Amino acid sequence: MELTDFLLVIAGLVLLAAGGEGLVRGASTIATKLKLSPLIIGLVVVSAATSAPELAVTMDAVAKGESGLAVGNVIGSNIINILVILGISGLISPVVIKRRVVSFDIPVMVGLTVLLLALSLDGNIGALDGALLLAGLVFHIVMSITVGRKYVPEPDELPNSMPLNSKPVSIWLALLLLVAGIGLLVAGAQMLVTGATSIATALGVSDLVIGLTVVAIGTSFPELATVVVAIRRGEKDMAVGNIVGSNIFNIGLVLGLPAVVFEGGISVPTAAIALDMPLMLATAIALLPVAFTGFIIRRWEGGLFVSLYLAYTLYVVLASTEHDAAEGFTSIMLWFALPLVAATLVAITSYEIGIIRGRKQHPKKKLKTSPKR
Repeated sequence: MELTDFLLVIAGLVLLAAGGEGLVRGASTIATKLKLSPLIIGLVVVSAATSAPELAVTMDAVAKGESGLAVGNVIGSNIINILVILGISGLISPVVIKRRVVSFDIPVMVGLTVLLLALSLDGNIGALDGALLLAGLVFHIVMSITVGRKYVPEPDELPNSMPLNSKPVSIWLALLLLVAGIGLLVAGAQMLVTGATSIATALGVSDLVIGLTVVAIGTSFPELATVVVAIRRGEKDMAVGNIVGSNIFNIGLVLGLPAVVFEGGISVPTAAIALDMPLMLATAIALLPVAFTGFIIRRWEGGLFVSLYLAYTLYVVLASTEHDAAEGFTSIMLWFALPLVAATLVAITSYEIGIIRGRKQHPKKKLKTSPKR
């Protein structure tokens, strides 16, 4: 392990952040010029752009035979997107979720996660498996465009409909940003994978763990930047849509495309099937009751998400280094923390559902006002 490896990781992260920013801005501007609706831009265009770093890293990792890094990158990114990015967003300010995202996009995300776990049980994501994942992504895109065409934004929504483009730019500049962003992403991915793999080898840590932590955090920078800008502009619903859409692209495109392109597909580590993929599914499912209870992510829910991620990361590090505290930490999480979280979610969900039913059964009576003379 040399200083050069750390410099490669840092340089790779910087290039990924810069490339993701350029790609997002370029794609969003082009979508605006083509008069696509804000719904499509948030859930499809921006989500695809912010998933580009994960795709670049995964393609490069699979090409170099680092399948654990590729799989860990996607799993880690999806977990970070929900627990960390949405969690921090909820801590900053309660995040409102659109009914359309709750009723369609989140269930699609959960469904694709279940499909990925089922296809990975044999230890490999083959060409046919990749085609099924890509088909799920295409289904989501088609349905999003269909719904987006029926959605007509109100006049007061238009100024904030493009959270990533505060100043209008020409179509040529947008294309230049798009091309430059792709180039920076490819270069950053190669640096990050090379440096991270060398560090993992020197420390005796598996490439899966590096993918779940360092690489996943690095490739999630564009999503974080998008959410920060969206919240700053008051577009909290687009922040949620971008995260959910990005997770769908991560599964459908980032794992589906390499599985189809590369001979032999993608090997899935046993540890990922036993723990990390089920946890990714659990985080996706956990977003459902949070979203359904009042269509809002409250501050305490955001704090809970961030705490769960910190606990998960600590476990991954302790287990990978075979630390003596790993066994005790596992027992605490398994028999105390996780059941407590589950009981809390069930209790809050039941309470919120009771309130909703009460409102439906006893709607407020409209007060009659006497006409003005």
